[in-house]
Amino acid sequence: MAAPSQERNLLAVIGDEDTVTGMLLAGIGNVSQNQKKNFLVVDTKTQIPTIEAAFEEFTQRKDIAILLINQHVAEKIRPMVDKYQEPFPALLEIPSKDHPYDPSKDSILKRVHKLFGE
Repeated sequence: MAAPSQERNLLAVIGDEDTVTGMLLAGIGNVSQNQKKNFLVVDTKTQIPTIEAAFEEFTQRKDIAILLINQHVAEKIRPMVDKYQEPFPALLEIPSKDHPYDPSKDSILKRVHKLFGE
């Protein structure tokens, strides 16, 4: 029987078109036999419930090791992102071409600062 960490062999991404396209070109794209994708492209027409549903799905899947999310997209579902504390899949907020990274908004860095009393 495989260890739980060995079953997790995919990256997932929630982000703008440029970020997701870049990740797909890098080879992270996967569409399972039941048509489940490991990515979501978010644009101005994407509804918040759609982003929340993708976040929930990706964090519950047993085949995903790391979930990358553009920080500006994470801001749209900040309560869910801040609430998420599981070790797997690891959650990483990343910048996008049009939105620079702001460490003061990163949920992981906030927890690290709290842990060390900074």
